[in-house]
Amino acid sequence: MPAPAAASRDLATTWPVGLGAFVFLVRPAYIATEFMVGAATTGGYSFVADSVSRLGEVGCSAAYCSPRHDLMNASFMGFGVLLAGGAVLLSRPLGPWATGLLVVSGLSSLATGLAPLDQDAALHTMAATPLFVAQPLALVVLGARLRSEQPVLGGALIATGAVTGAAAVAFVLGGDGAAAGALERLALWPVLIGLAGFAWTRLPRRRRGD
Repeated sequence: MPAPAAASRDLATTWPVGLGAFVFLVRPAYIATEFMVGAATTGGYSFVADSVSRLGEVGCSAAYCSPRHDLMNASFMGFGVLLAGGAVLLSRPLGPWATGLLVVSGLSSLATGLAPLDQDAALHTMAATPLFVAQPLALVVLGARLRSEQPVLGGALIATGAVTGAAAVAFVLGGDGAAAGALERLALWPVLIGLAGFAWTRLPRRRRGD
């Protein structure tokens, strides 16, 4: 049984990591909010052709309306805060570079929710762009950091970073193409799963004999 002082040090070290891991495990719930908001749209919304940002548009017309835009924009902000906060809590296992890139990504998501696409398209684009750059880089950096210790997880994160980065480039270059929505989600959704997978390996485990 560990001495009280050692147990206190262990708790001080493990609780931020455990909380950060929990935060990252919760974040894939973001995907559900897209479906909830998308189901309420009128005028036709395509998860393949339409961007995620259209779900956060405030204005309504006979051609298209997203009545739950407040939920979508709150989701951008809330899950962005969770990303930045979780990265800070997990800064030790993440390392400084991945932590910094994920904090930038979280703040970018927060800013995106504050600048709906139909209110100021230029500001919205400026707010969202860092997310598409920083997240794939963070996965590659984290994967490289883990390769010697956890080669399977490290390789998977590097591959996920490469795929999401390529999808982000294709989304930006393709503009409002027929597959814009699919490419944007390919750039975003796998990051949620990849970070959740990393977080799962960082949950505190009881040691034998405790």
